[in-house]
Amino acid sequence: MKRILIIAGSDSGGGAGIQADIKTVTVLGGYAMTAITALTAQNTQGVQAVYPIPPDFITQEITSVMDDIGADCIKTGMLHSTEVIEAVADALQAHAPDIPLVLDPVMIAKGGAPLLQPKAVETLKRRLLPRATLITPNIPEAELLTGLKITDPDSAEEAGNVLCAMGAGAVLVKGGHLPGKKITNTLVHRDNTQFFMTTRYETPHTHGTGCTLAAAIATGIAQQNTLESAVEAAIAYVDGAIRHAPGLGHGHGPLNHNWR
Repeated sequence: MKRILIIAGSDSGGGAGIQADIKTVTVLGGYAMTAITALTAQNTQGVQAVYPIPPDFITQEITSVMDDIGADCIKTGMLHSTEVIEAVADALQAHAPDIPLVLDPVMIAKGGAPLLQPKAVETLKRRLLPRATLITPNIPEAELLTGLKITDPDSAEEAGNVLCAMGAGAVLVKGGHLPGKKITNTLVHRDNTQFFMTTRYETPHTHGTGCTLAAAIATGIAQQNTLESAVEAAIAYVDGAIRHAPGLGHGHGPLNHNWR
């Protein structure tokens, strides 16, 4: 059983964050471990409060897991401050320098609440982006990281190339924010670009799609699949989880991580 360490925030509503990641890794046959970076009070209607975990404690969480159990892949999610990003980067350098990293640059919650302090963006670009095997920004995140305006798959590819030039091993620009009946996800990897098309569903139940996708990819990488096959399988898994969403809550509802 392959080991995936998830470094991210907790979602009390269970749809995103650590909770979504644990469900995803488990369903896909991996062993999930966690280093929680923040507690959130949230539900399908938004984030009501955030309680940050001290960076020293986050370091201890990572150290405790790596010194005993180890990991085959690491996935990061909500890293809300410069201090947390620095602590995570230092801990990975000390305890997991050669382990693949899937970096999900969580910046804004589905309901619009900011989850990354503005001054922390530059720290993320400097400390973790060059360490990433794969970074999985959505359109607004890719625009913020690159300064480019993304309006179509071609400009998404351009942003992916910029992020690779900044040090990322590969980039998956998620296309859900672009208009159209189909969603185009753009994978830029080793001077090669692949486009993965999926159906757009008219549903409010998409909370946690980004977290779930990144966790599924991390599980595939841990299981020694190629990056391309890990991305393709993860997109198919998320597509099914949206189609089988349980319809919970009164806002942006969660996926059905157990649909398979």
